[in-house]
Amino acid sequence: MKHLLSIKELSQTQLLDILALAKKIKANPAEYRRALDGKSVVMLFEKPSLRTRVSFDIGINKLGGHCLYLDQQNGALGKRESVEDFATNISCWADAIVARTYSHTTIEKLAKHGSVPVINALSDLYHPCQALADFLSLSEQFDDVSKAKLAYVGDGNNVTHSLIYGAAILGLTMTVICPEGYFPDALVVTEAQALAKQNGGKLTLSADINQIAGHDAIYTDTWISMGDDTSLTEIKERFSPYQVNAELMAKAGAKYFMHCLPAHRGVEVTDEVMDGKGSLILDQAENRMHAQNAVLVTLLS
Repeated sequence: MKHLLSIKELSQTQLLDILALAKKIKANPAEYRRALDGKSVVMLFEKPSLRTRVSFDIGINKLGGHCLYLDQQNGALGKRESVEDFATNISCWADAIVARTYSHTTIEKLAKHGSVPVINALSDLYHPCQALADFLSLSEQFDDVSKAKLAYVGDGNNVTHSLIYGAAILGLTMTVICPEGYFPDALVVTEAQALAKQNGGKLTLSADINQIAGHDAIYTDTWISMGDDTSLTEIKERFSPYQVNAELMAKAGAKYFMHCLPAHRGVEVTDEVMDGKGSLILDQAENRMHAQNAVLVTLLS
């Protein structure tokens, strides 16, 4: 494991090892206080962030490392200076690069031309750090996470892609329910279905919200992705049957609700569900740090 660009690049053993290490770091932080002693990590962010930036910055500090944050004020990646030159120069000083970019191609270029590990902190195709935190959160509720039945409802996006790869590798049963025209990328689905078959999982796609029945957890995300200029009125008309509310949770028989945040309360999910007893949203947010720390320790040990 040289980088974390996408969940699909992990074997089942690697994925389970990261989750196990994340649990150890979470339970015994003092044991890992010097795990990144003398290490410096540069964070390159093209997009705004709350959870990703804070969880990486504080997490690296908790491991005894040093974090340097660079945003667009330092020049957009590939414009003021080429991505290749960013990668080679930063590799002269830093021990790892964490990048949150608009294009996944930028992440791939950083990994190709740099000489240090690169972690994808979000791109247009994938959000592997979020998915790791999500499966960590589920694994805290299930003795065997492969037994969890997960439903994703809403827009098939970068988070969906990482979730279905992770579910397939771990052997979960997962159903993705989206309006017509908003399904995940076809190639991602094909690859994930092959992985699910290998690992004893099952991946189903449907536009029928009634397929929600029989799931342990419902996951949703914003209906309008960051940077999308589609009108909220138009989106609401298409997505309103897919809102996660008390009725949908009951129809699914779901005990848990999940969301990667930020959320539009009253749009894709109601306050009642967001703040309900089975909501794992804060577990997911906290576990971003622990899962990412596990990745950093794995890559930099």
